[in-house]
Amino acid sequence: MTERTPLLHYRLSTSVNESGLQPPPAGQALEQHPGSPRQRSAHQRQPKKLSIFFGVVIPTLLSMFSVVVFLRIGFVVGQSGLYQAIAMFLVAYFIICMTVLSVCAISTNGALDAGGAYYMISRALGPEFGGSIGIMFFLANVCGSALYVLGLVEAIVATFGVPEDGTLAASSYQVLPSGYWWSLLYATAIALLCLLVCLVGAHIYAKATFIIFLIVMFVLGTIFISFFAVGPRTIVLPTFANPTANGTGPAFPTTANFTGFKLDTLLGNLWADYTLDYTTQTMMTFATVFAVMFNGCTGIMAGSNMSGELKNPSYSIPRGTITAVIFTFIIYNLLSVLVACSCDRVLLQRDYSFLRDINIWNPFVTIGVYSSTLSAAMSNLIGASRILYALARDDLFGKVLSPAKKTSRSGNPWVSVLISWFLVQLVLFSGKLNTIASIVTIFFLLVYAAVDLACLALEWASAPNFRPTFRYFTWHTCVLGIVGCAVMMFLINAIYASASIAFMLLLLLLIHYLSPTSSWGYISQALIFHQVRKYLLMLDVRKDHVKFWRPQVLLMVSNPRSSVGLITFINDIKKSGLYVLGHVQLGDLNTLPSDPLQSQYDSWLSLVDHLNIKAFVNLTLADSVRHGIQHLLFISGLGGMRPNTLVLGFYDDCLPKDKLIDPSLSTIQCTDSSEELEQHPPLFHFASLRCSSDRHDHGEFGDGKVLGPQEYVAIIADAMKMLKNVVLARYFNSFDRAQVLSPPSSSPGKGAVYVDVWPVNLLRPDSSSYVDTCSLFLLQLACILNMVRAWRKATLRLFLCVEEGRSVRGSEEKLGQLLKELRIKAQVYPVPWDQQVALHWQRQGKWGRKHLSQSTDTTTEEKKPRTEEEEEDEDYVNSFPSNATRLSDDYLSSVNKMILDTAQPAPAVRFLYLPRPPADTRRYTTYLHQLELLTQDLGPTLLIHGVTPVITTDL
Repeated sequence: MTERTPLLHYRLSTSVNESGLQPPPAGQALEQHPGSPRQRSAHQRQPKKLSIFFGVVIPTLLSMFSVVVFLRIGFVVGQSGLYQAIAMFLVAYFIICMTVLSVCAISTNGALDAGGAYYMISRALGPEFGGSIGIMFFLANVCGSALYVLGLVEAIVATFGVPEDGTLAASSYQVLPSGYWWSLLYATAIALLCLLVCLVGAHIYAKATFIIFLIVMFVLGTIFISFFAVGPRTIVLPTFANPTANGTGPAFPTTANFTGFKLDTLLGNLWADYTLDYTTQTMMTFATVFAVMFNGCTGIMAGSNMSGELKNPSYSIPRGTITAVIFTFIIYNLLSVLVACSCDRVLLQRDYSFLRDINIWNPFVTIGVYSSTLSAAMSNLIGASRILYALARDDLFGKVLSPAKKTSRSGNPWVSVLISWFLVQLVLFSGKLNTIASIVTIFFLLVYAAVDLACLALEWASAPNFRPTFRYFTWHTCVLGIVGCAVMMFLINAIYASASIAFMLLLLLLIHYLSPTSSWGYISQALIFHQVRKYLLMLDVRKDHVKFWRPQVLLMVSNPRSSVGLITFINDIKKSGLYVLGHVQLGDLNTLPSDPLQSQYDSWLSLVDHLNIKAFVNLTLADSVRHGIQHLLFISGLGGMRPNTLVLGFYDDCLPKDKLIDPSLSTIQCTDSSEELEQHPPLFHFASLRCSSDRHDHGEFGDGKVLGPQEYVAIIADAMKMLKNVVLARYFNSFDRAQVLSPPSSSPGKGAVYVDVWPVNLLRPDSSSYVDTCSLFLLQLACILNMVRAWRKATLRLFLCVEEGRSVRGSEEKLGQLLKELRIKAQVYPVPWDQQVALHWQRQGKWGRKHLSQSTDTTTEEKKPRTEEEEEDEDYVNSFPSNATRLSDDYLSSVNKMILDTAQPAPAVRFLYLPRPPADTRRYTTYLHQLELLTQDLGPTLLIHGVTPVITTDL
């Protein structure tokens, strides 16, 4: 009687040593703990012993043959016919070869470590991708090991088991009890055998690798000989292959013929004849047969995992892998032709184990199936443990996998082996695993696609260090490999493929948020650099247009500890533009042993991450703050992305407040305990703030001792000469964005948030224009702030300064029409300021009469020597666009009080007009004093001067 071999056998995924590690021979250094430098150096001193044949060809052949060659060939030819079978092999091997090229390329770009495919993917694509694929590769090997164990159990029970239906055994050697629990017992025993081998050491399996290979090759040889040595015979088909439709339909044949080589047999097997699968009673199609056949084409990474043991890895891996692939392709096609010429269609469709029945000695094929399946189960268990060990050693999942790092004295990760075996045992409880077999295959295909993606990314990134010795690949082959693997995944099972991809993405996100930063290098960074460079070259400054203007800000920061509020606020008004944090350190590189700025970048970048802002950092070393800012304005940015707006902190007497030690803003806590400081080192290594009342500049430039008012105003003048917009920020040292945007409902405004805009030059009462470039720039920045999601609920209030005798309604309507044309939503409030203007003209009248009398005297008599005060007055007049700009402190204080009294409730921030500094540098101190009086006690205030048009009413 012919023993039955269920469909489970030919659905098993053949991935011997596909697990990510080929176990090293006994005594080799890979068996030592890879984390030990001493062991690594010993490994490096030890000569590599394995040749192409023993190191690459044998593992790859065992991976690709296994039970496939014994149990699937007849199924494929019987269902699809010889023509379609050969076409299937061509398509499948084309997909596989594309991945083989990627494997060869990556494996010859550097030595591989433990983890195999996981190591290649993680080091190329980063920990997120590598870790998610590694977990799936681990699970695939666990399930694959369980599948092979169950397959071996069913093969043993089919040969030696007592029939479950109680019928008498057909032969004397059918003595083993059968049933679910008995099968589970046999599977547990086989899994324990595999566990013992893995616990003792991988070298035991390594020693048996060559013997297993000889057995498989010998059995394969007997199969080829049998086609010629065995004469025609009639074979009894398995009894359960003869069901009837509801017990009444026609019965299937009970026998089939092995005809030997006959033309009629070949002609009968050329074309497809899809029918029911006799083990599952499901209708076969091209897609289902192709999916089953494709499982036999996997297993191509075993050779690349042996790189540490090869004499010449860059020479052996590509040649050995390609040799094994070509050899298996020839064997599969030869067997297909021989089967099609000698076996009739009924035999191929109704008996998947027919090769045993036509062999010169039937047990040969059984021995081949047993040995290859047992080796595959052990190999997958060994590989699963090594992948788990590699994942644990990389700390991608924190303490969850930390026990898996433990190894024996010889370096065997015994905890990983136990965990892997336990999971295999859990899978064994589910019994028959046809559905999981499909998932395992899909997982392996995902790994292959990820390897192709890694190679594609390395090739597209054009990294100088990616120069594999194997050059027979292009990005086209990588794309074809990815597409081929994706198509096969969905062809095998679209639902499982979608679920697997979703599971991978979930793992990817989990690792992204939980894993620490790795030192492997991120291919994403290389790809981003490549694309950014390309698009920056395409960003042509000659094509700039006012319609697409956006603020590109350079914010000067001396000590971030006092500038947190300003940094976060400026982040809100950049409107997806360039944002650069600039810092000037005083010094001379000639007198320093090294660049002091390099060690500071990490703290600044950590600050950017901590504040969750989108900004670059640009530091410079200069002999003065003014020269340093000039450097940054000249060189910051690249191509069309250069700062067009300079933001400075105001020069005043406000004491700085350290916002980086505030528990509400930082995880850093001040402590006097040296032990706590050692356990929790500071996140930012910025200098501590001074605690005196020395004059300084809001922390944006540092101490008042290194920057005086004269130099501060000179910086403003320099920026305007370079056609940069200038913003001065005052009272932002205590600005708290969250608190400002969530005012208490008990406040006068009942929780409302206001942004006030004063678009008139308050230092020039004689000029009340609201439509000059600077005023429109104020409106644009206020509108941009109002467009930010967090500030959308804020109300823009626009204050219109009017004098008695002028049409208030007309001015208000005119300004409202302008806002409508500019698409800016704001409330306009007219503000009478006759009292303030009167103070100004009163002072101007006194000074004007004095100046007029001096002019008259000089025309009638010889010119008398003038006092120093009189000369300064005249210089001051000549330095302004208008001579009517002499301002008194009374006027400025009155305007300041008007702003405070008018804007009720108090706004979150004020936007004021910043006039140009005087041309006479001797008046810089007076200019700064005027600005200080104007903004005294106004709360967070921006003094803004725009030099370029930024608003258009055109479409």
